[in-house]
Amino acid sequence: MTARPCGTQWTLTTDLDELCVVEVGGTLRSWRHAREEVLAGFAPDAPIDAGRGQQLIPWPNRIRDGRYTFDGTARQLPITEVALGNASHGLLRWAPWHLVDQGENHLTVGVTLHPQPGWSWTLTVTTRYAVGPDGLSVTSRVVNESDTVAPFGAGWHPYVRTESQPVEKVVLEIPAAEYVTVDDRLLPTGLELVDGTPYDFREAREVGRSVRLDTAYRGLRADEDGKWRVHVDLPNGTRHTVWGEVEAFPWLQVFTGKAEAQHAPPHGVAVEPMTCPPDAFNSGESLIRLEPGQSWTGTWGISTSS
Repeated sequence: MTARPCGTQWTLTTDLDELCVVEVGGTLRSWRHAREEVLAGFAPDAPIDAGRGQQLIPWPNRIRDGRYTFDGTARQLPITEVALGNASHGLLRWAPWHLVDQGENHLTVGVTLHPQPGWSWTLTVTTRYAVGPDGLSVTSRVVNESDTVAPFGAGWHPYVRTESQPVEKVVLEIPAAEYVTVDDRLLPTGLELVDGTPYDFREAREVGRSVRLDTAYRGLRADEDGKWRVHVDLPNGTRHTVWGEVEAFPWLQVFTGKAEAQHAPPHGVAVEPMTCPPDAFNSGESLIRLEPGQSWTGTWGISTSS
C-alpha cells in the first residue's frame, strides 16, 4: 500500500459539513458546506502545494536571508524559499501532527515544535477545527514550554474557492487602511496608506486587470464583535467571508495568484490571518514575546453564502 503524500487524514462529517484535516502540517485539506466546496484545497492523494490550508508557526511570511537576532543572540534558519533567499512560513508546515480529539462537530490536532537549527525553543500547539450553521472556526493555542522567552508569530493560509472565474472578475472587500510595500524578494520596504492606490479595497470592487495581490495589510477595521471580515464575491452570487479576531490577528495577507486562469484548478484567493507582518523576527513589528509557560490563543474562520 502506497502512503499518501499528506499522511493520515481525519474527516469530520455533519448534516451540513464535511471537513478534512491531514497529518502533514495539521493542514486543512478541504471543507464542503451545504454541498458547496468552499476551499481551493488539494486532492486526497496529492501533495500540498502553494501553502494550501497550512499553519504558519512560529512565524508567517518571510524572514530575510533566514537570519535574525533575538535578545542578543544571532541565529540562522534554513532557507526554504530558495529562489528569493528567505526562510518562509515557519517550521511546522511539513511536521507530522497527531489527532488530539474529535467530537460531533469538531476535531483537534496537535504537535510539539522542538529546538532545531536557528530555533532554540519548545512550543506545544493545538488547533481546533469546528463547524456549525455559521461556518468554520479555527482556534489555535500555543504554549512556550521552554525556560526562556521565545519569539512568536502565527498565520494561516486558506484559499477560498473562486472556481473558474477570471481573477479580474472576483470582487474583494478588504477593511484595511494600510498595506506593506515590498521589494523584488517580497520583503517589506515600508508601510503606506491605501488611499489612492490600487491596493484600496475598503469598498467592494473587482480586482480588475491592473493589480495582483501578494500583499500584507494592517489597520484592520473590526465589526462590533471584534472581528475583521474580508469578503470574496463571485459573479455567480457566492460570497465567501474570511474573518479573524482583530486582537489576535492585527495583520492579514491577501494573495490572488492562484485565482489566475492559467494555473491548474482549483482556483482560489488566499486570505491569510497573521499576528505580524513579513520579517517580524528582524523588525520586531507586532512580534510576540512568549514568556516561559505563557500561552497564546487566536481564532479565525470562514462563512459562505449564495
